[in-house]
Amino acid sequence: MAMNRRTRRHLQRQGEMTADGAPASRRERRQPASASPTTERSGPAQFVGEVRSELKKVIWPTRAEIVNYSIVVFITIVILTAIIAGLDWILGEGVLRLFDVN
Repeated sequence: MAMNRRTRRHLQRQGEMTADGAPASRRERRQPASASPTTERSGPAQFVGEVRSELKKVIWPTRAEIVNYSIVVFITIVILTAIIAGLDWILGEGVLRLFDVN
């Protein structure tokens, strides 16, 4: 296999080639997590307990933040609705004039 100096050095750094250019012995590859033996399943009570403990770690937004976010979303919806309605009206009028329906 012909390779340049840069490729050879890269393979040596990765441990796939020895200093003399011979292929390094293959290391054992770890099995993917899905191929590992299955562990015992937890019960519903343990699952709910773990979910509650994870939810305690969540940083919940304050009431003021929720109000601010809601206002921003409402204003954005109003603006986008106005833009779409305006474009619909303009394009509708254009098509009607194009076909001389008015």
